[in-house]
Amino acid sequence: MINNVPFFAVMLLIAIGLYTILFKRNLIKIAMGIVIVEAGVNLFLITLGYREGGLAPIYTHLPSGVEIPGGLVLPVPQALTLTSIVIGVAILALILSFVVRIYRHYETLDSRNIRRLKE
Repeated sequence: MINNVPFFAVMLLIAIGLYTILFKRNLIKIAMGIVIVEAGVNLFLITLGYREGGLAPIYTHLPSGVEIPGGLVLPVPQALTLTSIVIGVAILALILSFVVRIYRHYETLDSRNIRRLKE
């Protein structure tokens, strides 16, 4: 049960983010929902790469025949998470710049009032 706690946290974060994206009308809140979903995905990647008792693969010149009890942790999930964080910050900056432009043009952040873009 204790080993599944990060997965429950991932599901909770993604559910909160999806609720915010789908049911809130404020554009800033929608952007926050996207960030929460991104945090859930990043936590999922880190949780997948976790190995109990594992060591970071920093020192690779081990003598032959030496066995590490927990094995080495894969560095790929951490690298993917770092890349995801950088991409997420860039996307958030782009979304917020769109929100600022929309607010300057329509003077509202309510997505229902902005739907007149179709006209």
